[in-house]
Amino acid sequence: MSARTHTPPHPASTGRADIRLPWWALALPALAFVTLLMLIINPSDAQAATAQPGITQLFERIQQLITR
Repeated sequence: MSARTHTPPHPASTGRADIRLPWWALALPALAFVTLLMLIINPSDAQAATAQPGITQLFERIQQLITR
């Protein structure tokens, strides 16, 4: 004998979704999109970081150790 499942009654549909997002859920992707778009439009602004040779060698050494 199977038991009936009781589902709660659904509220009357108003025809619109009642979903609220925090402000940053839309602002952060929009900011990232605009930033990447600006880099594509003007790639001269995307300059390589000028690091000291010691730091660069350290990062290269770490990368070598990780890839072994």
